[in-house]
Formats: sequence, C-alpha cells, structure tokens
Amino acid sequence: MSVFVDTNVVVYAFDRADANKQRIAIELLEGSERLVLSTQVLLETWWVLTRRLTEPLEKGEASEVIDRLSELPVVSTDPQLVLQAIATSRRFEIAVWDALIIEAARAAGCNRVLSEDLQTGQDFGGVTIENPFV
Repeated sequence: MSVFVDTNVVVYAFDRADANKQRIAIELLEGSERLVLSTQVLLETWWVLTRRLTEPLEKGEASEVIDRLSELPVVSTDPQLVLQAIATSRRFEIAVWDALIIEAARAAGCNRVLSEDLQTGQDFGGVTIENPFV
C-alpha cells in the first residue's frame, strides 16, 4: 500500500540544519515504499525550499526538485477535496491545511501519512499519522 508524505518530510531531505532528520527523510524518499504527494505538498515544498531554510535553494534548483517529485503519484486539490477537508477539520478540530493532507491521503487510498505536524498514532477515520522522526 502507498504512504502519503507531508511537506515537512520532503523538506528535511534538503535541510542541513538537522543532519539526523535529513538522513531519515532521504532514506524515506529513496526507500522502497510507494510514496504519494498532493499539489499542496508540492507548492509548500517549493515555498519552504526557496524561503524558509537556513540555506535556501535557488529557485531553479527548487523547481527541479518539484519536477522530480511530480513523477510520484500526486493528488490534485479540487473543490470536492476542499469540502471534505473542511468537514474533517470541523470533525477533528484541526487546521484545514492538515485536514487537506489527510483527505488527499484518503483520496489516494493511503492509510498512513508521514508527518511531524500531527500527533503520531492519531487516527482520522482510517488515516493514521506516523512521525518518522520520533
């Protein structure tokens, strides 16, 4: 089964500020599990890589990263996914951006989301959060 990858996992592969998290992220991205992303993850990744890292990537280099990530299965954000995310946000009282990640994972048939943004082990109606850095 596929596993959904949140922005922070992707970004850590390029963040030299924490060598341990960088190593884990690279291992995950280069590993054997079938990874899935969303358009939200692609956009957030480009933004963070070019603006938020201690040593930001050049925009062209960050664009190449997004090109490579786009070869993975990518869930597009559409109005139906937004409405589902709003419902999940309300039901579980979480940020709508986190709910959008959960609903993109669900749409892709993933039952696991690799992320450090939510509580590891938390189950959102069949989609469970797993923090690979703990």
